[in-house]
Amino acid sequence: MCGRYASTSSSKELQSFFDTMQTVGDELPPSYNVAPTQPVRVILERTPNEEPDAEPQRQLRTVKWGLLPAWAKDRKMASKLINARSETVTEKPSFRSSASKRRAIIPANGYYEWMKSEAGSKIPYFLHSEVDILAMAGLYELWPDPELPEDDPNRWVWTCTVLTRPASDATGHIHDRSPLILPESFWEHWLDPNLTDKGEVQAMINSVPEPHLEPYEVSTAVNSPRNNDPKLLEPVRN
Repeated sequence: MCGRYASTSSSKELQSFFDTMQTVGDELPPSYNVAPTQPVRVILERTPNEEPDAEPQRQLRTVKWGLLPAWAKDRKMASKLINARSETVTEKPSFRSSASKRRAIIPANGYYEWMKSEAGSKIPYFLHSEVDILAMAGLYELWPDPELPEDDPNRWVWTCTVLTRPASDATGHIHDRSPLILPESFWEHWLDPNLTDKGEVQAMINSVPEPHLEPYEVSTAVNSPRNNDPKLLEPVRN
């Protein structure tokens, strides 16, 4: 699974890296310990509401981590849908609609995972790549808050989830699941809102190559989402 990650790139850096045309939502400060239900930055492509015949625009947008399907009765479901299994994402009721129509990239500078030691304790590791920014595959959704009137600009709640896959041999000893990380050659097709055939989407997911990630042990301070500073990324010196 992916339950914590680091997102330290500025909006300007993300705009340049992903070549976005529009930025929507609040600027977020660097976070060294992003946790579920918190606001996060995502990359997506949408047709402007005021120009339905225009080409989709790539945008950087602030949403909340934890998917709320349009049919969810309340916000409680979000904490249960922070991840989606890539093997079944086009079939599961909670994800299949957004998998076909609302795919996103969730930028991260790396993510945390916990390995169970022989003594039974859990040791945190930070997994990263030579590339400064990882493009984690995600989905987004718009949820109508039933407690707000239809004309309230805050009625539509934007949320997201991170897709996961079986971990590769290089990182599988730490945890059996890892985020689905998209190489740059996949970005255009992944974000294309005109690609809606679930068979094609699943085929694309299945063709994503395994990433080359490097793990190192970090402090157990990351266990608490209240801790959020650059020291969390420092390797533990054994």
